Amino acid sequence: MPRLRVDTPLWLGRHSAARRARFPALTRQLDVDVAVVGGGITGAALAWRFADAGVRVALVEAARIGRGSTAASTALLMQEPDIDLAELVKRYGTTRAHRMWQLSIDATHDFVATLTRMRIKCDLVRRDSIYYAQEQTDVSRLRDEHRRRAAAGFSGRWLQGDRLRRAIGFCAPAAIRTTGNAQADPFKACIGLIRAAERAGARIFERSPVHAIRSSSRGVLLTTPRGSIRADRAVVATGYATPYFKMLRARFKMFNTYVVATRPLTRSERRRIGPGAVMLWDTERPYHYARWTPDHRLILGGGDRPAVPRGQRQRAFVEGTRGVQAEFVRVYPRLEDIAIDCRWEGLFATTPDGLPYIGPHRRYPRQLFALGYGGNGMTFGFLAARLLVEWYLGKRSPDHDLFAFSR
Repeated sequence: MPRLRVDTPLWLGRHSAARRARFPALTRQLDVDVAVVGGGITGAALAWRFADAGVRVALVEAARIGRGSTAASTALLMQEPDIDLAELVKRYGTTRAHRMWQLSIDATHDFVATLTRMRIKCDLVRRDSIYYAQEQTDVSRLRDEHRRRAAAGFSGRWLQGDRLRRAIGFCAPAAIRTTGNAQADPFKACIGLIRAAERAGARIFERSPVHAIRSSSRGVLLTTPRGSIRADRAVVATGYATPYFKMLRARFKMFNTYVVATRPLTRSERRRIGPGAVMLWDTERPYHYARWTPDHRLILGGGDRPAVPRGQRQRAFVEGTRGVQAEFVRVYPRLEDIAIDCRWEGLFATTPDGLPYIGPHRRYPRQLFALGYGGNGMTFGFLAARLLVEWYLGKRSPDHDLFAFSR
């Protein structure tokens, strides 16, 4: 399996109780109702939701809990999917597209409310997001997107001129400002949910790669190097189709994404450089994005490219992170003299429509999937956990069809 990230993300370089979290390897046979495969933010949310619903659940992670794609995330908890509403309407029609969008909004609010209610210490901060046009030629499309959102009842303010410049610190043609989004430390959020799942009765194991999943009419058997789990269902929350699921791999495209984080900036530096207390992303594809951390670092990311072969990955990492830095120096020239403290790269999967696959697949009986979140993994991972727990408990609705493999 390919590495899920290159170099050490900011979240893992900090000293915190979350970094010291350790979980045992699976060394015996377990019997549970549900076995979750994958110990990132989606697996953590699944383990917590299943345990909270009274379901006997065990989670197994091949490496370390929360230290794969989740740690590589920049944790922008966004209501907006990567795909514009106009594109979703074109693909699925008005009714279905609006419902997909609303579910993304609800998942963001639910995630923020859950982290707050459970008092998970993950540097959670509510932030507006600003989705801005890079070029004048993008304004008409962005204007149409804003009108579509407004007509559907989705919030968003149109910004231009001085109001936009004051908000983002540079001149851009136009933007949509959305309230209700948030940002967090993804690793702390993941460990917090895992601890909540443990308190609710979930069994958590790391360093326990699943070598096989065998299905029968009575359930599933998962085998690891030193143990096994018998369950009614297995839920695969690995982010993308691993080599074990060969028949699913053609549904996904793998991408590398690049991130840099500055050193902490002083108050005067923050004033001079410009962006306010907002999250930024642009209309380019692949897009670029930026956010502040609680200790006043600026995180800059984007420049996604199709996943490169292993032998070229280090060189692509250097080029990709330099490219992200150069893109933001272009709009914030004073960043050129600010040292970069941290650089990293992540691997993620996306689907043809930018939406995840959530639910069963006919070729894999007694298995459920949560895969292919694109750049919105935190929000869609939390949505997947809710939908799959509902599916397992027999509470099925048309919402489950929206993210099915057969959509």
